[in-house]
Amino acid sequence: MAILALDLGGTKVAAAVFTSAGRVVFKEAIPLEGRRGNEVGKFINTQIEKQMQSYRIDAIGISVPGISRVKTGTVWAPNIEGWEDYPLLEEMKKVAGVIPVSIDSDRACSIFGEQWQGNAKGCSDVIFMAVGTGIGAGILMGGNLLRGSQDIAGAIGWMALPKPFENKYIPCGCFEFYASGAGIPKLTNEVLQVNPAASILREVQADQLTAHHVFEAFDKKDEIASIIINECITYWGMATSNLVSIFNPEKIIFGGGIFGPAARFIDKIKEEASKWAQPISITQVSFEKSALGSEAAVYGAGFLALKNAGEL
Repeated sequence: MAILALDLGGTKVAAAVFTSAGRVVFKEAIPLEGRRGNEVGKFINTQIEKQMQSYRIDAIGISVPGISRVKTGTVWAPNIEGWEDYPLLEEMKKVAGVIPVSIDSDRACSIFGEQWQGNAKGCSDVIFMAVGTGIGAGILMGGNLLRGSQDIAGAIGWMALPKPFENKYIPCGCFEFYASGAGIPKLTNEVLQVNPAASILREVQADQLTAHHVFEAFDKKDEIASIIINECITYWGMATSNLVSIFNPEKIIFGGGIFGPAARFIDKIKEEASKWAQPISITQVSFEKSALGSEAAVYGAGFLALKNAGEL
């Protein structure tokens, strides 16, 4: 059995073909090159057609960055222009035909990937905290994905942490504003404006600053970078303490692009979380790095396709 899995991001589509046992027989990443709206949908269909010509595809799964509405097959993806309510399932069926197609959010697919081939194997209560451009959580409780009434559960970027509320939190949420891949540069620029300390980060134009610059400066023992990273550790610790206290998981798995360079701070994040969390449940939970790294969501899309095709 051959499964086609697609992981749609803001700048690229990752595609993989899996066997039912989880063996990868093909994978590639294709840049979107500025496509938006219907152009992205057509581009995805082109990738499906391409793989259908090379393999006998039995099921298709796709991970999307935002909200996948199960009842309607539509998608809200804020980093893809024109995808406020995009009819992705309808579009994919134009080329998939009778092949079953499944869609879910990247946070859901990330926990599915870890459940299938990663650090959540054998777990029934586990959370995947994805920190990339944005922040989200795939939440598995009692072996089932926690979806919420409208498929939005796990949008933890909107978790309220410090007070008071500020209007700058409206587009992405408080937690995401400060501690995501897009948020770290925002926090850095705010600190640079009020802290006069010397920093190599001042050499980078404000609109060109990235989280990569901050991690690089941290490794060079830059004072401002250290302030930023320690602030992020605090936010990550506060957020995970809330997740531990509410859901009592056996594991929290950290993934997404930021938990490449930030994986070294997982012990410090748990130390911070321990200050805030329910005191018994925090001693029972394991904090771990994703086993699948940047490929967690594409593995999860494969798992989703297999599950909905009745193979799992």
